[in-house]
Amino acid sequence: MAKSYKISKKIVYEAYKKVKANQGAAGVDEETIEEFDEKLRRNLYKIWNRLSSGSYYPPPVKGVPIPKKSGGIRTLGIPTISDRVAQMVVKMTLEPVLEPIFHRDSYGYRPNRSAIGAVGLVRKRSWKYDWVVEFDIKGLFDNISHELLMKAVIKHSPNDWTTLYIERWLKAPIKDSDGIVRQRHSGTPQGGVISPLLANLFMHYAFDRWITDTMRSVRFVRYADDAVVHCKSKSQAELVLTNIAKRFSEVGLELHPTKTKIVYCKDENRIEDYENVQFTFLGYTFRPRKSRDKYGRIYLNFLPAVSRDAVKAMRQTIRNWHIQLKSDRELVEIGNMFNSTLRGWNNYYSRFYESAMYAVWKHLNMYLARWMRRKYKQLSGHKRKATYELGKIARQNQKILFHWSLGYLPSIG
Repeated sequence: MAKSYKISKKIVYEAYKKVKANQGAAGVDEETIEEFDEKLRRNLYKIWNRLSSGSYYPPPVKGVPIPKKSGGIRTLGIPTISDRVAQMVVKMTLEPVLEPIFHRDSYGYRPNRSAIGAVGLVRKRSWKYDWVVEFDIKGLFDNISHELLMKAVIKHSPNDWTTLYIERWLKAPIKDSDGIVRQRHSGTPQGGVISPLLANLFMHYAFDRWITDTMRSVRFVRYADDAVVHCKSKSQAELVLTNIAKRFSEVGLELHPTKTKIVYCKDENRIEDYENVQFTFLGYTFRPRKSRDKYGRIYLNFLPAVSRDAVKAMRQTIRNWHIQLKSDRELVEIGNMFNSTLRGWNNYYSRFYESAMYAVWKHLNMYLARWMRRKYKQLSGHKRKATYELGKIARQNQKILFHWSLGYLPSIG
């Protein structure tokens, strides 16, 4: 029987492999990836058959409340495994079409681009431009206009079926934790496979292309709903902020009032007085910091380093590990448990101004010393001695804990 749309079985299988690699929680049907795998051929055939015939209708997404770091709650919309596969098929079809049109300074959720790359570009431009407009969009994923987004989808969609299914996903209801199914009239669920791509498409026209066309002398770096705009003067920064607020109002978006401000990138040669001389972007705080030139002279530079909030979150994670209670384990086992996380922290937060991570590594060494006092009775109640003995072990076996291999060893002084 002829299908309405030509969709290969191969792309459905490739989509499934990507979904499986990403793992993730079950949707409203409570089916896990392991349960989906038990009837894999049947499940994938069903997805392909319905997508190809035009009869695929997404089930509601599962609403999961997640606490925000800044306080409050945001709702993740978790699709079923089958729906994630179907969304991945569309993403794999549409993304190669959209990537060439996206702006080079848009970094969020794009292949071969990273948050650390965005931080690096902001660092470089903060030396060239004296002023920055930092902004965050309030509830981007919840407030995207379906009408405006679909105009962009229709313009760029390579075929009818990608347009059809994107429209159906936008209209799919959300089932809250209380079991109530609610219709959605705006937004794309944060947690959906296709949502980041759709958000980037919306922001391409709502912001990236707009500011490039209307304010050509400024530069921006955007990562999803978080962005900075580099300006040459305070008056230009004020104009930019006014125009951005007006533009977002036109497309149904709103600037976050407490996360939007003008910042002066103060350094050795920038001597103006201004109330805001720092901003935080993607876990890095940019502010005036002491630096050393090639001749060893100290001067004031405008640099990024791991933010206080990020340090606080990492320290809390270390506390939650309860290392001191694992006295039945050996140090090698503890290293095996946590080294991958420590390596990830270092790879991201130590790329710029590495010494700012010292507080995290020192905190971890303190908990390891507590572990020593619990594991060895002769060290119980002897903080300095436990730290000393831990330091001796660290110097003899620096590869056991990842941060030790970087030289962050417990003191033996």
